[in-house]
Amino acid sequence: MSAFSKAKGFKKSKAGTYLSIGTTAFGVLGVVKQVRSARDEHDTLRLVDAVITGAAIVTGIALLVRELKRIGDDDVLLG
Repeated sequence: MSAFSKAKGFKKSKAGTYLSIGTTAFGVLGVVKQVRSARDEHDTLRLVDAVITGAAIVTGIALLVRELKRIGDDDVLLG
């Protein structure tokens, strides 16, 4: 099995999904920083951008959690 095949398999594994959730959640720090900066500068456009980015992060995490549940359901059927 090639290294590329192993990497593709890791992405669909529980550990890979948890890692994706963690890295996606890490993006929240940047959004919080952007919100604070936009509020301090009274920049409405940057504030809207931060809110939309935050919504994208929440949606991404929700999709990853759904994938994690699907993986868990498959594990129960196999076991």
